[in-house]
Amino acid sequence: MNMSFALLITGLGFATLCDAHAHLKDSQPADGSVVTIAPDNLVLRFSEAARVTALALHRVGEAERKLVPLPTAPAQQVTLPLSKLGPGKYVVTYRVVSGDGHIMSGELHFTIDPSAAPTTPKASRDQTP
Repeated sequence: MNMSFALLITGLGFATLCDAHAHLKDSQPADGSVVTIAPDNLVLRFSEAARVTALALHRVGEAERKLVPLPTAPAQQVTLPLSKLGPGKYVVTYRVVSGDGHIMSGELHFTIDPSAAPTTPKASRDQTP
């Protein structure tokens, strides 16, 4: 019994450590969304304060452009102004360093289509029959 309890506590502690790294919780525009009007700002919200080390945007088929200036201090939310964006599919790439030094990178996609109905992807939910 004591051995089982020790293993349980160790496992819970390890799971907590693995979950401690920063991850992207939300963004505006949302990943996978279709917007009818170009956004004025890009907003990234992380699970914890993180230092952004790289942030870029490109329209599919065009050259990537770095978004600057990057914040110098760790932050849980990063907001950067966007220059006038035209219709098309866009990709945002980012890299952050969490408080424990873990490097995390990712990307999000959104589309600007003035003729479309705006959409926001829905979070998946477990459904019980």
